[in-house]
Amino acid sequence: MNDFSKILDQAKEIEKKVKESQEKIKNIEAEGSSGGGLIKILLNGDGEILKVDISPKVLSEEKTMLEDLIIAAHNDAKNKLKTKTTEEISKATGNFGIPGFKWPF
Repeated sequence: MNDFSKILDQAKEIEKKVKESQEKIKNIEAEGSSGGGLIKILLNGDGEILKVDISPKVLSEEKTMLEDLIIAAHNDAKNKLKTKTTEEISKATGNFGIPGFKWPF
């Protein structure tokens, strides 16, 4: 029974750390860019777009090219955000090695 108590204590500690990490994740920001920095998109930890920066140099391009650059910048930001959130949640779970655990859910 003592081992089971240890497991429960560890689970409670992980839960506490995960909740703390979730709060920290809300404050994370990730910027993605495309076109050599002509398009930049800033996301918060919830994946919401905070800012879009479009260089005047790209405004003369065709509509479809501009759309592709925006999508590429968003995807870049999203990948960076995923990396940052995964790192943060890994800090909380430590070396517990929870199988199949991926962030965000």
